[in-house]
Amino acid sequence: MWNAPDALMLFAAGFGTRMGALTQDRPKPMVEVAGRPLIDHALSLAQAAGISRIVANVHYLPDQVRDYLTPRGILISDESDAILETGGGLRKALPLLGEGPVFTLNTDAVWTGADIVAKLRAAWDPARMDALLMLVPTQRAVGHRGAGDFSLAPDGRITRGAGYVYTGLQILNPAGLEEIADPAFSLNVLWDRILREGRAYGLVHEGAWCDVGRPESIALAEDMLRVAHV
Repeated sequence: MWNAPDALMLFAAGFGTRMGALTQDRPKPMVEVAGRPLIDHALSLAQAAGISRIVANVHYLPDQVRDYLTPRGILISDESDAILETGGGLRKALPLLGEGPVFTLNTDAVWTGADIVAKLRAAWDPARMDALLMLVPTQRAVGHRGAGDFSLAPDGRITRGAGYVYTGLQILNPAGLEEIADPAFSLNVLWDRILREGRAYGLVHEGAWCDVGRPESIALAEDMLRVAHV
């Protein structure tokens, strides 16, 4: 049993269609917020926690992401032939990530707060958990639309519902991925199984978080970062 995950998957293969013209000539992870590509904000979280093995998947305009990450020691899982969604993408990257539970991190959000990845790792308990998701209360989810993704019980277990938004950062036991027949599928398929088994938990992020999924969210994220550094 692996008690301390030390590999992280950066999801960087999406088309970023909600970004409109901003992603006509660049992939969404390369859209800049506060003078840095979105993927650099995500990468900083992983590096601050001392994660030793980081893998990113690529599909749309892959060379831009590859050229940015390879000099930084990031391994690339190439999905140029066919996008595999989050579940299929993670499964393809497992040989690069290694055995045991892994972190996964979306590249379309900006965060404030210290030791974010390390705090998630400190809360991980593989005896009870197959998934530990970092959440933020809906009222503090800057740039996010909707009532939320999950409800959080007093013991930390999560169920589908309202009240908390999934931030895009988690620790996941990927063992069940091999049992899913479809080549391309969402991690929601594995989450649903883990939720039924009562082994999905949540941890509330104490800092600020902004979903940068649309062009208008860039200003929101930059304002959030500006306030955090005043």
